[in-house]
Amino acid sequence: MTGLPAPFTTLAGRHRHDAVIENSEFLAFADRADTPEKALGQLAALRERYPSATHHCWAYRIGPAYRFSDDGEPGGTAGAPILRAIEGQGVDHVMVVVVRFYGGVKLGTGGLVRAYGGTAAECLRTAPRLEVRPRQPLTVRVPFEHLSVLYHLLGTFDTVRGEEAYTASGVELSVEVCPEDAAAFAAALRDGTRGAAEVIEEATEAGG
Repeated sequence: MTGLPAPFTTLAGRHRHDAVIENSEFLAFADRADTPEKALGQLAALRERYPSATHHCWAYRIGPAYRFSDDGEPGGTAGAPILRAIEGQGVDHVMVVVVRFYGGVKLGTGGLVRAYGGTAAECLRTAPRLEVRPRQPLTVRVPFEHLSVLYHLLGTFDTVRGEEAYTASGVELSVEVCPEDAAAFAAALRDGTRGAAEVIEEATEAGG
């Protein structure tokens, strides 16, 4: 198959980790974000939730796209360490925001790097994960007399059924299958219908 996005590991849901370092509170929030707009929406929500926080530092990684911000901390001490934590944990399509409430003790450059990077990494390390695998979309056309074969194969393979439309001669159905199963599914359907079924691979969007 060509054009299919690569599998990736992301977060199964929102996760939080809190730490107190030299009297400063660090609240790390991590969540899945499939678009930059979604990531920045999460940031806006946390700014609204914690308006009195000293800093809202953040980073996201969505495939080849990434951004980060120190939000007033010394350059390179917050956003970049959060991004490195995302990359170090091997996750993608992820936004991490670390909210800091200053506790009166300056941490220094190294201390800030460890605080932001460490809090983000621990948040990601303990977060539930989800493996996202691409699926190959297919359109299948099956005569009415062979529908039982189609429905049997839909249960045998790991498929996601889409819209079903009736035609003069049978049924047209959208199906998504794992890429490695596409050829076997098509072959089994053709064999089971004695060549009467038609299987068309649909185009997919590239990207992770």
